[in-house]
Amino acid sequence: MKFRKILAAATVALATTAPAMAQNTDVQLWRLDCGTVAANDLNAFSDTQAYTGQSKQLVSSCYLIRHGSDYLLWDTGLPSAIKGKPLDPKQAMDATVTLTIKEQLAQLKIDPAQITHVGLSHYHFDHSGQLAEFPGATLIVGKGDWTVLTTDPGSYGADPKPFTHWISGGGKVEQATTDKDVFGDGTVTMLRLPGHTPGHSGLLVRLKDTGPVLLTGDLAHFSENYASNGVPTFNVNRAETLASLDRFKKLADNLKATVIIQHEPADVGKLPAFPQAAE
Repeated sequence: MKFRKILAAATVALATTAPAMAQNTDVQLWRLDCGTVAANDLNAFSDTQAYTGQSKQLVSSCYLIRHGSDYLLWDTGLPSAIKGKPLDPKQAMDATVTLTIKEQLAQLKIDPAQITHVGLSHYHFDHSGQLAEFPGATLIVGKGDWTVLTTDPGSYGADPKPFTHWISGGGKVEQATTDKDVFGDGTVTMLRLPGHTPGHSGLLVRLKDTGPVLLTGDLAHFSENYASNGVPTFNVNRAETLASLDRFKKLADNLKATVIIQHEPADVGKLPAFPQAAE
């Protein structure tokens, strides 16, 4: 019986990370500008105090994936309410928004109602800030994060307000407990990568021309942190973070994937400049 359970688990893992036998649906990927974060005390991202006296300006990136006639929005960035707010260098961390997601969708001539799915890497405010503006979308989120949002948000620094529509039953929610093949053909897969938050996820997008693209969520926040397996002070589980980094890097190597750290300014150029899409 134990062997059967292990075999079943292995089968699920292979099904969620293996490439589809044939990719018959057109898939496109856009990078959206979802804000800027001024990390004026970079040691917040290192529980070993690796960046004393250092600061860095980070980007907040969201991604739009077209799968046939369906659209998946990956992360929803910082709240649109802070659009135009000046950054305060005296704050340990501050943020602002230049363009909202809806404004960028308008440039692509996409109605927000066309967004069929919103996948969130995790519940932090800089990844869920504009979620409430897509009430018709199916929300896909890690089960661990959904449990926090609906039972004990205060203990984990989670803000359930952007999720109110879905928590109240007004929208459909899919809780990912393992890797999730979003469209059932292997082209877009949410990867279970806990540690930053209990249900943290990354995203694997398989494109015909570009090849596999791996989006980190907040598995790492900038290149130096990714290279050194740095663990932020506010992560919920250090051991899970390191295990998730190890898994992600091995996936990247085995798939020969393009790795995009969502907060790293240098990685913005790894995809075509908006409004162009990677295919």
